[in-house]
Amino acid sequence: MSNQTYEKFEPLHNARLVLGYLTSMVDEKIDNLPYWLILPHKKPAEAAHCRVDDAELVGSWYEAIDAVRSMLGTEEGAAVQESFRRHVMKSWGEHGLRFHEPYPWTHTNHSSFHEMGYILPALNRMVEKNPGDAEAETRASELVRGMRSLVIERKVRTFWSGDFAEKEPIYEFPNDVYLKDGGFDLTRHTGRGEHAIRNAIMLHSLVRRYEIAHDEVALDLATGLANHLLGPSRYFNYKMEFFGHVHSAGWVASGLVRLGRVTGNLRYIKTGKGIYDYIRSLSSSFGWVPEYAQWHPHHEEHCETCCIKDMIECANELILAGYEEYWTDMALFARNQLVENQVKVSSYVVTDNTLPDSDGLTYRDIDKRMIGGFTGGSLVNSISLSKFRSIAGCCVGMAPVALEIVWTRAVEFQEGTVVVQIPVDKDTEEATVRMDYPNTGRITVTPKRHCHVAIRLYGWMGGELHGRMNGKGCTPDREGNLVVFRHVAAGDVVELEHPLETAVVKETVRGEEYSVSWRGCDVIDILPRGEHLRLYQRDLRIPKYVPSAENVQFSGAANYGPTQQAQKK
Repeated sequence: MSNQTYEKFEPLHNARLVLGYLTSMVDEKIDNLPYWLILPHKKPAEAAHCRVDDAELVGSWYEAIDAVRSMLGTEEGAAVQESFRRHVMKSWGEHGLRFHEPYPWTHTNHSSFHEMGYILPALNRMVEKNPGDAEAETRASELVRGMRSLVIERKVRTFWSGDFAEKEPIYEFPNDVYLKDGGFDLTRHTGRGEHAIRNAIMLHSLVRRYEIAHDEVALDLATGLANHLLGPSRYFNYKMEFFGHVHSAGWVASGLVRLGRVTGNLRYIKTGKGIYDYIRSLSSSFGWVPEYAQWHPHHEEHCETCCIKDMIECANELILAGYEEYWTDMALFARNQLVENQVKVSSYVVTDNTLPDSDGLTYRDIDKRMIGGFTGGSLVNSISLSKFRSIAGCCVGMAPVALEIVWTRAVEFQEGTVVVQIPVDKDTEEATVRMDYPNTGRITVTPKRHCHVAIRLYGWMGGELHGRMNGKGCTPDREGNLVVFRHVAAGDVVELEHPLETAVVKETVRGEEYSVSWRGCDVIDILPRGEHLRLYQRDLRIPKYVPSAENVQFSGAANYGPTQQAQKK
């Protein structure tokens, strides 16, 4: 667009970038096994295999590549997706658990219950997309039943005042690892701690398993794990605050809300909402989410993209449970921090294509292959290149799931009405939607059939709204947080417009104040600007800052406080 001044939110562009990463940051010699560890600051830059590549990654990358290929409607990446499937279908052991191949870079062969929380969603997706997939169905069924057979079931509460039968199922795993040769060995552990929450990330996928396959064992296991987590584990306080891993807690929160929706038990919805709201209180208005809660000093905290995915997924679950206010978080988190955490510049990377790939390392074209990856640790205003997990394989597996959720829900067709839930450029079978954010506050909808058109209203739109039909002013109906244009013919052009100015908002982060420049729903700049890969440089009139390799240093990350002092400029 010739008049475009700022970068737009274009989820398909982000999907194309990450598809390139998913199809290139793999080891062709080992049937496209992913590389988790990317080290762009080394000279030369390299990617390295580690155990997690054939553990959680083959599951999460299967889900990720299926998500972006579905968004793009492309056959590109089909062969790599089949490779991921082949990896998922290998290395299964007793109790239906998935282990991993004995590669040179692996050590004790074990299955982690946390990792099964990544494997089950991949199997769910296989079965959901292809109900005739007997192999995936068998693996999913055996995994659920195997895990159910391994839990401790707390049936009686023996206390000083007597013995009391538990009225609800309460399940917990004896440990966080299960050895391929030896089973539960209580002298070994991952060292992560937090077994209750880490082992429970499978909650959401267990509920999905029940929905897809009517698997009562999956629902039973989900219910028992949820009851343990919310009861005897004592992981959350009465306000649903916690100390520890935000990715696990956020993922569990989305599972709790989904469990509550499926069972009709409002307790699970309320507790899931409470966890979400607590994490939200630690996060920024634009989606910077801390990796840990109350674990590190604020000035050491950073944002893992996995956590943003959890917040978007949980916001979606809460919306489906009737809490429409969470549309704001879904929109702001996706179009700001989620896509800012994607690597789009690599001119600072030193590559050496003369070095052969060997011993689990690859050096070839790392600068090109890393484009589209997602960071495991961003600051408020930058991505630190030398920080461990400056690019993280786990985040590359999670971010596309969030992109797909937002893309799917952005424009919906409900009971004869095209509903624009989130401003985005999108073509569907029913309509073409275009938006001009962050340049101007205009949304345009052109139906492809006779229907009603509804557009969701947000706080950033203000009160001065103008509706037009085929260029002529009109007054649409108001239904809650929607404006509705009635009986729109195919080919008619509906427009909703409002004034849009740049507002600078002071936001306190880890004890420091940042000036965040907003245009409607999009952050276009943050001051002070960061070092290394600067974030939110969305004004196309200003050249991008590209750091030199010599400037790369370690840096930490942030934690957000409340929004204050908005002013216009």
